[in-house]
Amino acid sequence: MSLALVQSRALLGLQAPAVTVEVHLANGLPSFTLVGLADVEVKEARERVRSALQNAGLEFPHNKRITVNLAPADLPKDSGRFDLPIALGILAASGQVDAARLAGYEFAGELSLSGELRPVRGALATSLALQSQQVDVALVLPPGSAEEAALVPSARVVRARHLLDVVRAFLPPGSQAGPDAGGEVGDGWTRLQPTPLAATGAGPDMADVKGQATAKRALEIAAAGAHSVLMAGPPGSGKSMLALRFAGLLPAMTVDEALQSAAVASLAGRFQPAAFGVRPTGAPHHTASAVALVGGGSPPRPGEISLAHNGVLFLDELPEFPRAALEALREPLETGHITIARAAQRADFPARFQLVAAMNPCPCGFLGSSQRACRCTPDQIHRYQAKLSGPLLDRIDLHVEVPALPADQLVQAPAGEATATIRARVEAARARAVQRQGKANQALQGQEIDTHLHLEDAAAKFLNTAAARLGWSARSTHRALKVARTIADLAASDTTQVGHVAEAVQYRRVLRQSP
Repeated sequence: MSLALVQSRALLGLQAPAVTVEVHLANGLPSFTLVGLADVEVKEARERVRSALQNAGLEFPHNKRITVNLAPADLPKDSGRFDLPIALGILAASGQVDAARLAGYEFAGELSLSGELRPVRGALATSLALQSQQVDVALVLPPGSAEEAALVPSARVVRARHLLDVVRAFLPPGSQAGPDAGGEVGDGWTRLQPTPLAATGAGPDMADVKGQATAKRALEIAAAGAHSVLMAGPPGSGKSMLALRFAGLLPAMTVDEALQSAAVASLAGRFQPAAFGVRPTGAPHHTASAVALVGGGSPPRPGEISLAHNGVLFLDELPEFPRAALEALREPLETGHITIARAAQRADFPARFQLVAAMNPCPCGFLGSSQRACRCTPDQIHRYQAKLSGPLLDRIDLHVEVPALPADQLVQAPAGEATATIRARVEAARARAVQRQGKANQALQGQEIDTHLHLEDAAAKFLNTAAARLGWSARSTHRALKVARTIADLAASDTTQVGHVAEAVQYRRVLRQSP
């Protein structure tokens, strides 16, 4: 048979659209043509496949005109994941493997020149897409990638180490043996059982941070209600220490959350089995561009906000980030996802992260400090704080001041409360919210706020007075209500009372505009 079809998958966001690798062998001048909107690394598969077949002892049809089409033709294809299906298509078209037996399998893998299979990125994203689309096929993947894909429950995954291992599994009827691969067949072609991993390891402990009771209380509220936080304070006051310990306060990830976060990491080539089930903490440098934060490129790749999905995005020195990068965070903070639209394609990525930001109150960092005098002029302070737009600050639920701790208190202060103790209270409060409304308080929208808030009359009157005097927008008022509901959950209160609202109002402070 001169025509063979082999199934594979491309990477476009988390969708993993199907790709049919069509291989046709014809008489004519010998050539190897690859079509189907293939990127440079895909076109280079011609040389890898040719060398892999020859070095594995298989026959490469030198005297044929080889045409490989990656269908659909208008879908961009990148990476070396199509090496294995192209090689199998050539072998099936030339009769060296049984083309009929390839049905029910999908293949992905990069070939070395010797025929060894190398891992490809996006294996977990592909397996998760197959599960969501309810496609019943077996994935044949290289070592490393196969173990990723097997994390998805009910996944059918086969691990193959060498091209010859795959060839042996699809030999034509009547074939007794294939070329010698130099290894055991059972180890080379192994069906993996779905093996979800348990969360391992523990991050730094909040007990390391001495003092800063107000900031710790704000982080506890943020963790319980999935709120975003902005910490402002002089250099060395402990903002970064608090932020890097924040992920440990969050409730344990569910299996679905762990798979979603791991799938995005796999799509970017950053998946690590040891980090499965651990909430990610992304901390990009302040020189990061808008594309690095939200994603982009051709084809689109996930950015830092998607890699922090179901985790924490820590932005230190917030005013030093490019203005365009900060403004690009506004929509994802509201919606929990990012749509990257280009002229030729469009990709959706999840981006439900908790923003933890830190900044100095002024360029020198000592505005309002009792340790050192601020040397900045009012105009310098205004320009520095004006780098953060009002709409962005409006979307950050809690604004907290982190003052510098005097040296005597720092040395003599006892260890703070442990992360495990705080996390227990956070999990109890989050469980109350989920039982009441099916989601965290930060995710409440529209009428859900009125339905689940249970706001007392005195608390409502207090909030109306505060919002009028402080000049809040409707968004600021709603976010203060959500924070107040979280404070009530931490207090195990069925209603939102005046004390809860008063504490929430304190966390929407205005940055100082003059020394």
